[in-house]
Amino acid sequence: MTRLAVLADIHGNLPALNAVIDDMAQFEVDHVVVAGDSVNVGPFSREALEVISARNWAIIRGNNAFYATEYKTPRMPAHWSSFTLPPLLREQLGAKWINVLACLPDTLSLRFPDAAPVRVFHGIPGNPWVAITPRSTLSEVQAWLGNTPEATVICAHSHIPMERHIGSWHIFNPGSVGIPLDGERSASYMVLEGDQNGWALSAHRRLPFDHDSIFDAFDKQRFVQRGGVTAMLLAQEFETARMRLWPYLQWKKATSPDQTDSVELLDQFMRLEDLRQYMPPEYRDLTPALYRD
Repeated sequence: MTRLAVLADIHGNLPALNAVIDDMAQFEVDHVVVAGDSVNVGPFSREALEVISARNWAIIRGNNAFYATEYKTPRMPAHWSSFTLPPLLREQLGAKWINVLACLPDTLSLRFPDAAPVRVFHGIPGNPWVAITPRSTLSEVQAWLGNTPEATVICAHSHIPMERHIGSWHIFNPGSVGIPLDGERSASYMVLEGDQNGWALSAHRRLPFDHDSIFDAFDKQRFVQRGGVTAMLLAQEFETARMRLWPYLQWKKATSPDQTDSVELLDQFMRLEDLRQYMPPEYRDLTPALYRD
């Protein structure tokens, strides 16, 4: 049997990552895998990569890595030119760690001698920007995973902890270490145990972490001043453990598509009685729990 700790979506949150490391010691895991998005948003992106690298954990890229590797290159999508956070991320990382991200794989096939193979990706195969969620249909999952031979899959990106049996696949999402979005202000990760017959969830852990140090670092880096409305909304996600940026963008698209982001526009959005109407359905009524089929 192999015991595997599964982390994802750390997002530069070093206090949350350290809480996970301390908690993980009790399980005596054989290995650790990080299913992408170790960086961006949080103030400790470089430090998170340093911790992961020093421990020789298996790690893949997530979509947020591309804000470091693609920004200001010919590959950058045109609409990124107005984004405020990539310069902050690149400044946090420096050239060394941007190059580390550039060399990471986008997927892994874990093949331990005493356990069934596992496929790891961030969103769906070939696309880290789309997530498998508790609401993904069988036909969607079959279309996304049709070329994935491994019966066990580890994914991330949604920040929703999940275990699903769907089609011929057993899917695990450990939730987010750094930015949980289910209302529980705690780091989420999983411990799996595997043998030749497959993998089972041994533990799903939720851990408190030091939020004050996150906001102290934000202040020192002038995160809100430099990142503007986007940074304000993401700081609220750290504070509330609820989605804020995506619903704001949907509200703005529906009501004020020609207006420039501003504090005044943000205030209008925050005065809405129910922000959930602009959230994807799977986030509207989340409670702190593991989604299981």
